[in-house]
Amino acid sequence: QVHLVESGGGLVQAGGSLRLSCAASTSIFSISTTGWHRQAPGKQRELVATSTSDGSSNYADSVKGRFTISRDNAENTVYLQMNSLKPEDTAVYYCNVVTFLGHNYWGQGTQVTVSS
Repeated sequence: QVHLVESGGGLVQAGGSLRLSCAASTSIFSISTTGWHRQAPGKQRELVATSTSDGSSNYADSVKGRFTISRDNAENTVYLQMNSLKPEDTAVYYCNVVTFLGHNYWGQGTQVTVSS
């Protein structure tokens, strides 16, 4: 069982920045893929960014060039740096990890609100 605790959400004006953190209860070396997803009111959850253990990253087109996913292996933490935030980025953001055994875990979510 892997527990994920997200933090860093909040209210920010358009054009501002936030950094989300996701602390894992297990060594990040046991994790194959880390990712951030988001769900806006009335919409389906969507993928924002993923990072794999081989160092590759992928982003949704809507956040490319503005968001960066990264890992701190020593701290067992995954980050999502969000710059140039837009009102349409408003959502609950969820951390997700998949272990090398294929187990999938989710955090509880953190609210991000971008005002215009």
